[in-house]
Amino acid sequence: MLSGKMLKAGMLSAAQHLGLHSNEVDALNVFPVPDGDTGTNMTMTVSAAARELALVSDESGFDEAAERIASAMLRGARGNSGVILSLIFRGIAKSVKGMRSVGGSELAQALALGSEAAYKAVMKPTEGTILTVVRQAAQHAAESAQERAPDAIAVWNAALHGAREALAQTPSMLPVLQQAGVVDAGGQGLVYVMEGLLQGFLGKGGAVMTKELPVILEEPHQRSAAASSELDIQFAYCTEFLVERSAKAERSDAETLRQSLMQLGDCVVVVDDDEVIKGHVHTNSPGTVLSLAQAYGAFAQVKVENMKLQHKEAAWAAANTETQENESAERQAPPQVAQAAYGIVAVANGEGVTALLGEIGVDEVVAGGQSMNPSTEDLLRAVNRCPAAHVFILPNNKNIIMTAEQVAPLTERGVSVLQTRSVVQGIGAVLAFDENAGVEANHVQMQRAAERVQTGLVTYAARDSSVENLEIRKGAVIGLENGKLTQTDSDPVRVAERVARHLVRRHGGSIITIYSGEGITEQQTEQLTKALEHRYNDGSVEIAAIPGGQPLYYFMIAVE
Repeated sequence: MLSGKMLKAGMLSAAQHLGLHSNEVDALNVFPVPDGDTGTNMTMTVSAAARELALVSDESGFDEAAERIASAMLRGARGNSGVILSLIFRGIAKSVKGMRSVGGSELAQALALGSEAAYKAVMKPTEGTILTVVRQAAQHAAESAQERAPDAIAVWNAALHGAREALAQTPSMLPVLQQAGVVDAGGQGLVYVMEGLLQGFLGKGGAVMTKELPVILEEPHQRSAAASSELDIQFAYCTEFLVERSAKAERSDAETLRQSLMQLGDCVVVVDDDEVIKGHVHTNSPGTVLSLAQAYGAFAQVKVENMKLQHKEAAWAAANTETQENESAERQAPPQVAQAAYGIVAVANGEGVTALLGEIGVDEVVAGGQSMNPSTEDLLRAVNRCPAAHVFILPNNKNIIMTAEQVAPLTERGVSVLQTRSVVQGIGAVLAFDENAGVEANHVQMQRAAERVQTGLVTYAARDSSVENLEIRKGAVIGLENGKLTQTDSDPVRVAERVARHLVRRHGGSIITIYSGEGITEQQTEQLTKALEHRYNDGSVEIAAIPGGQPLYYFMIAVE
């Protein structure tokens, strides 16, 4: 049987084990753009749980330790890989509720629920990723539990064996991995976590951690193909409710309600206990949703808004943070009293970009982006600092969207997350904000404005690679058009000019805005603007240049 003390030792060991291999996991990412997120993000997510468990008594039950892990991971989750890892442990914690110790059968059931929670979180699950690894781990655990139900160690060994087998199969499931000759980075990170847990269960883990593992990137690496989800806004109304259960209610099975809501929309979350049911769904039929919910009891809260996206599994963890003894003074401080209807939080880097965002109406800028994904806690603090009733979050990076979507259930403020995948899209969204419009209208028009912005990025290759029939050498200048690598050269100015011209030709547009990065000289920026002005000397395209000061990117380019 596994005790709370053993789970605590396992998680501390897992954090250390993954931390030792963080750069290795980063290096597995197949795209050559500089970004060190998968191993780094997973390490920082697990380290948040390790720091929390250092404060938990060895006498605590398995259920309490699991609950503290899930809560700490939720707040500390960074990037898609960290979010999915946190949801695996959220499912495990839910499964073992009320259990001071667990055997092999209970452990297998918990891992199965963790796998299910991870799959539900991703609207377009991709096999050959961390999802495949955790699913096959759960399957092997279930098979082992049938024969050795009381033996938790044997079951976990079987799960680890299944995870390793699945990881080895990931290149055959994703062509991009096969071409690069690597396994999935997120899946490899999960295997390291599971290995560390086993060592801790057996009493072979390292010393207790008292602080977050340092993140030291000797070389820039790129994000994984793992755990990336493309989220589509298809349903108009974000509908939330809190129902107080009644013994006289027509229905009581929350799972039936969940299944009904899934037929009416997406982003479904139903969280329940003996007293209440909390639900969330994006739907075009909010009236039908509320009618279904009312069959379970009386409404305590109801809220209907359009396009308010949030992560469907995050609500559960909001109540689990009161006892953290190492909270910062900022985290302990209450949210600012709402003095305005709306606030805006954006993720960005660079002195010039940050200043510009403030000038056009952003209330809080969270430092982050490529190679530095902020945590849910970072974004939550920024939201609570906004003296506004409703806050729009601009993640400005595909790998931060899922993290941002976990903020809503952790704050009393209304929160809307826009699907901005670059800083230049975020700037476009802010410029479309209308303080006199409602939440629904603002969300729709800001999202549409962001999508009209074509994004060009000029950076350097972090590794040798072959992408889109281009042979990329480490250190070469590369250009991306809306995330697709299309250019490679030795001169950032030449690459930027080509990217801008291609975006105009392929998508149209009459305005090119250039944001020069850290280390780019005024002469280089002038050279680029003059080349583009010469190309569009008929006046059909307006050229503007702004010193952004952003790291990693020589130039960011917006075409509208």
